[in-house]
Amino acid sequence: MSDGYNVAVVGATGAVGTKLIEMLEQTNLPLKNVKLLASQRSAGRKLLFKGAGIFVEELTADSFDDVDIAFFSAGGSTSQKFASEAVNRGVVVIDNTSQFRMDKDTPLVVPEVNKETLKQHQGIIANPNCSTIQMMVALKPIKELAGIDRIIASTYQAVSGAGARAVEEVKQQSREILDGELTENLTTEILPVASDKKHYPLAFNALAQIDEFAEEDYTKEEWKMVNETKKIMEDSQIKVSATCVRVPVITSHSESIYIETIEQTSVDQIRDSLEKAPGIVVEDDPSQQVYPQALNSVGKKETFVGRIRQDLDIEDGYHLWVVSDNLLKGAAWNSVQIAETLHEMDLVRV
Repeated sequence: MSDGYNVAVVGATGAVGTKLIEMLEQTNLPLKNVKLLASQRSAGRKLLFKGAGIFVEELTADSFDDVDIAFFSAGGSTSQKFASEAVNRGVVVIDNTSQFRMDKDTPLVVPEVNKETLKQHQGIIANPNCSTIQMMVALKPIKELAGIDRIIASTYQAVSGAGARAVEEVKQQSREILDGELTENLTTEILPVASDKKHYPLAFNALAQIDEFAEEDYTKEEWKMVNETKKIMEDSQIKVSATCVRVPVITSHSESIYIETIEQTSVDQIRDSLEKAPGIVVEDDPSQQVYPQALNSVGKKETFVGRIRQDLDIEDGYHLWVVSDNLLKGAAWNSVQIAETLHEMDLVRV
């Protein structure tokens, strides 16, 4: 087991990259050196790490010489081009894009849920989609308690999941609306999907589209939740459906999750299993109006669960409200947790 690692952050100047740096400042992972990498456009910027300035370097294949662990968060095309280059140089890659998530030889990992799959890694470990991660953390204890036959998720996802430019667009739209601008004249260039044909305002609105539409009129984001859940739970027969909605919240995703258990259980047993599970904070006291809120979860690493209740018609049906910071547990913190777990299991190849 190493007494210190040389670590690289790819996409260091992006929304997730900056959070990765923040999480590395707090990690228990032994670090020797931290290298910050980005595109040529961002090279030369100086970012702070533990109070010291580090210059951002341009990403090239040679950037990974003498690196032990590399966190990738610069888009799927960057991961496709450079991840294998890094692995060939002996680097363990923790990839935060969708590039390798459904690759059969790449572990898709939420440490609280399926860390044992890290033993199968061949150099690349995939970080799941942000909305999938928090759902998996919340459902793992219930699956162990009573099994899960069906999941229906409705998500209310923060705009930061679409990137810094989308956040600025929503802020601009909000100012325009408050200044009396007509809806048809609002700035709309990015949301719901920058690459799609039409763009709509999100300020004071909700958009039932995250990513492009795909098969069966489900969006790619919805398919990610379906397919990633089956892979992480190692259950191809589990029934999963999702509706993913973008809402004008800056940070933290909220999810309404309905499940049907295989074995009989109760609300009290479910609550007890969640309270004992790692990474979960139960906030569930309707009599005092206590339940998870997006605003309260910002900057926190945990997944918050509340509104735990039995369905009124289905005996084995239960509802939960799940909230988590999409940039932390949904991305940067889960990635750093993977690295910490690799270290604990002595699975970093150095």
